[in-house]
Amino acid sequence: MAQLNMVQAINQALADEMARDDRVVLLGEDVGRDGGVFRVTEGLQDRFGAERVLDTPLCESAIMGAAIGMAAYGLRPVPEIQFMGFTYSAFEQLFAHAARLRSRSRGRYSCPLVVRTPYGGGIKAPELHEESTEAIFCHIPGLKVVVPSGPYSAKGLLLAALRDPDPVLFLEPTRLYRMLKEEVPEVDYQLELGKARVARKGSAVTVVAWGSMLERVLKSVDGYDAEVIDLLTLNPLDLETLLSSVRKTGRAVIVHEAIKTCGLGAEIAATLAEEAMLHLRAPILRVTAPDVPVPLAKLIDQYLPGPDRIRAALDEVLKY
Repeated sequence: MAQLNMVQAINQALADEMARDDRVVLLGEDVGRDGGVFRVTEGLQDRFGAERVLDTPLCESAIMGAAIGMAAYGLRPVPEIQFMGFTYSAFEQLFAHAARLRSRSRGRYSCPLVVRTPYGGGIKAPELHEESTEAIFCHIPGLKVVVPSGPYSAKGLLLAALRDPDPVLFLEPTRLYRMLKEEVPEVDYQLELGKARVARKGSAVTVVAWGSMLERVLKSVDGYDAEVIDLLTLNPLDLETLLSSVRKTGRAVIVHEAIKTCGLGAEIAATLAEEAMLHLRAPILRVTAPDVPVPLAKLIDQYLPGPDRIRAALDEVLKY
């Protein structure tokens, strides 16, 4: 198997699915001739033509609206929004139309589109380029939210998303685009949406993470008997895996780079408290970004959760 980074794995998944299914169409700002701002779609317009890899005007609401129409018509559009902070311009299209099309039509229509967008901090870019507001989108019924944590999961999850009959928001952690390399099979494989994985086994504390925070968590838990859960799909949550782990360990720490208030960690903590209260031996702790806008580049390392804060949370829950 080839050693690929996440950019290469996503490009390979898109190319494979476009070759397999001629309904798959890519669209977005600079996705064609330039191959996208991070070169994730590089070479695909040359291979599949400008009718299937479309450069669009700089207008996120138009990109999303066109993609919804394509999906309702029977195509499999993959709109790219250059950064997560730009999805807000297209939020109404996602919330009021894409996610509701199946319900609104009583099942007569579906909206099989995959919205790809880079997200998250750590690349020293301005604020709207480093947003981590996934909880907003997890609050939309009818929209799946998926976050790979490495090249292998990126390809397998994207192939599954591309074949899903309903809309999927596919969040790509920018910090991981070229940081990690993993063995990625050239053959077709899918990772089930809605299914988390146990990235590291342990028995004293459960640590829940996703996206680029998984890499930081795995480096931080050396010396701890910690079980690490990589969510992979944020909506719907894999409650079975989460509850099974916490019922075993009795403790939980949730790590995410979004702000703390109303972040996804709050939903996870509330669910664990509701469903596993009698198994808990300590309060559930969250390690998050502070409740402020993403700062300028020189402060980003202080803004994002780091090893010292993660280990401090582990030490605190293990005292009980």
